[in-house]
Amino acid sequence: MLIKGRARLDRRTKNLVKRLRKNEIAIINHDDIDEVAANALIDIKPQAVINALPSITGRYPAKGAFKILKAGIPIIDEVGEAVFEEIKEGALVTIKDGEIFLGEKLIAHGRILTLKDVEARIKEANKNIQVELDNFVDNTLEYAKKEKDILLGNTEVPSLTTNMLNRHVLIVVRGSSYKEDLRTISSYIQEERPVLIGVDGGADALLEFGLKPDIIVGDMDSVSDEALKSGAEIVVHAYADGRAPGFERVKGMGIDAKIMPMPGTSEDVAMILAWEYGASLIVAVGTHSNMIDFLEKGRKGMGSTFLVRLKVGSILVDARGVSQLYRQSLQSKYLMQLLIAAMVPITIILWVSPATKPFFKLLWLQIKLLFSI
Repeated sequence: MLIKGRARLDRRTKNLVKRLRKNEIAIINHDDIDEVAANALIDIKPQAVINALPSITGRYPAKGAFKILKAGIPIIDEVGEAVFEEIKEGALVTIKDGEIFLGEKLIAHGRILTLKDVEARIKEANKNIQVELDNFVDNTLEYAKKEKDILLGNTEVPSLTTNMLNRHVLIVVRGSSYKEDLRTISSYIQEERPVLIGVDGGADALLEFGLKPDIIVGDMDSVSDEALKSGAEIVVHAYADGRAPGFERVKGMGIDAKIMPMPGTSEDVAMILAWEYGASLIVAVGTHSNMIDFLEKGRKGMGSTFLVRLKVGSILVDARGVSQLYRQSLQSKYLMQLLIAAMVPITIILWVSPATKPFFKLLWLQIKLLFSI
């Protein structure tokens, strides 16, 4: 393997993908690459991914590395964190069979990850998942005890001008399969015109589809300046003690924002907002809803999500994966049947109509003469 390209590096993959360009070399520091990060990298199509950490540890079945390799993008794994000290942004890097060179200087070396390696780690992870599941359940119950005020309704919500009373609310998180799911429900969005809430990068996902978010909720670490300036109401998710690091960013841009302290995730905050403001239906796209999602996100439990879904469950529709269940496609045979069905009444009307009857008689006479019938 011999690859040359400009390096883009960041210890946080979600920050890197904002600067990474096609055919560059991505240098990351990401153990157990999650599907969201993998999809972001695949969309950009770098020449290669260099990872300072193991892309899959075998602790749980993380699918990111598998998806990247299936997309034809090589991964040079476990090269060590020295690459972040030696390589500067935009430097020309050469990869030779797992060795990383800067000019003629050998910077680091790792192993070229293969699909067989990843499949073996996934099998190992499937054996280890019982231990992870036990720990996850214990932590979920522990978090639930601390965060039970969410379910009891003791959460204060900020004053918003967007009307959600008796309306549908669509909450978009930039999670797994969010693009496919948004495409699938596009007709629903056009017909129902729901209130659009983007959770951090979910606001950019809405803009990507030509939709303007009404509200943006999050800690403001992965939403773009463009989205923040779109005119949406901004709700900064703060820690339970009131600290809101993301507020400084929004304030520095001269944008008004409300602060909502609450334990849990920003998507939990978005659901509570929709519930408290009287939404008739909450449709969620790309949200985190299972153990693997939360392990990929780095959370040890899903207490807040469990409690929030108990609270809003009667009006919640999780659209995650709906693109796999239903695809809007019109097969050619159905199109032909529709055409024939439409032509039958038209033909009958033309045949019996006084205005067109002489024409058809003349046409039939010509056919008889032509074929000597």
